[in-house]
Amino acid sequence: MSTAVFYHNPKCSKSRQILAFVREQVEEVKVIEYIKNPLSKLELEDIYKKLDILSTHQMIRDQEDEFSKAGLSETSKDDDVLAAIAKYPRLLERPIVVYKNRAAIGRNLDHVVALLLN
Repeated sequence: MSTAVFYHNPKCSKSRQILAFVREQVEEVKVIEYIKNPLSKLELEDIYKKLDILSTHQMIRDQEDEFSKAGLSETSKDDDVLAAIAKYPRLLERPIVVYKNRAAIGRNLDHVVALLLN
């Protein structure tokens, strides 16, 4: 049996919706509220490696105030993006699901379905 790890912001309706779906599909779900328990840069690097994305910029919420506080831009290096997310956890795109050594950003339910069912 594999455990899904769910990086969750309970204030986000999309995150709550995707969590409910994951709980229906996977027997064991470990929920991490990343705002209360910020991830280290190393943990974020590990998640990034498991995501099927081209850039860490896809992991970031650039509309958050913290984006400018962190001094980020569209051309920021991956290392700087991960460091900024570690410092300002609200920047992390949500939710993220890790399952069987792969991960998906759950803004789109189809990504989570593909992760869990393939």
